[in-house]
Amino acid sequence: MSSAVVSTSAAQGRPFVFMKEGAEVCLQPSGAELCTEGRPPQRAFSTSTFTDARLAGVTPASRLAVRPAPEMVSSGIAAMDALTGGLPRGCLTEICGPASSGRTTLLLAALAAATRRGECCVLVDACDALDPQSADAAGIELDRLLWVRCGENSAEKSLEQLLRATDLLLESGGFGLIALDLGDLPPQAARRIPLTTWFRFRRAVEHTPTVLLAVERQSIAGSCSSLLIKLASSENRISEKPMDSQFQLPSHAQLLTGLEITAELVRSRLDRKPVRSAEITFASKTAWAG
Repeated sequence: MSSAVVSTSAAQGRPFVFMKEGAEVCLQPSGAELCTEGRPPQRAFSTSTFTDARLAGVTPASRLAVRPAPEMVSSGIAAMDALTGGLPRGCLTEICGPASSGRTTLLLAALAAATRRGECCVLVDACDALDPQSADAAGIELDRLLWVRCGENSAEKSLEQLLRATDLLLESGGFGLIALDLGDLPPQAARRIPLTTWFRFRRAVEHTPTVLLAVERQSIAGSCSSLLIKLASSENRISEKPMDSQFQLPSHAQLLTGLEITAELVRSRLDRKPVRSAEITFASKTAWAG
């Protein structure tokens, strides 16, 4: 039975070999001949030579090809396209903001722009909050929209249904835009979605022509999102005189006719350069404002 003889005093770069029991080993400089008693000289093998051989097949970072930029499509709002360049295909985009911050306005505009391009879209509605009349008024072609309603049960059950539906939709493919409306879920419920789930969604949508859009109160996907947009309402527009109505209104009544919305680009992983905070303002009007 043979055993290995290794010198513990050999430093990195000095040669060592495994020999049979009873053989004497003479450590020599790298590249020298190895002397063993009773055997002809052998060529020494250096650990540095072994390391270099293994690294020979590794491609340096300087030679790696630059990942191509994703195709960008219109969000339906010109000011938003000027800020972000549009919505990226094959990526996860997050839109977050409090209530009355323009989340629904941007969501409906993106769906309308996608259906006008002839694409089939999906809205996975966690709280059954979509108003079909508002969607039609926003220009969405409803015959190209699949509406998945998940809000008939508790928040936990609705969230489970949303995740299952999203997995099936991403696996099936063929959609131009898949939107997840989590805006009416409590933040503590939305944050129960594991980060691994968002990584799975991101991997599933990569290399596909699908835009994955998540609408939330707060950002919950973390580093999984390629684009993060934060919305806020900066000014309310109220009519000074009551508008014509079939209902009897008090003389002092005023109607909300629109909002001035501020959008901030918080994060973008689409460019090699770091993103500097940039803001835009766009208007949203109510249906009764014409």
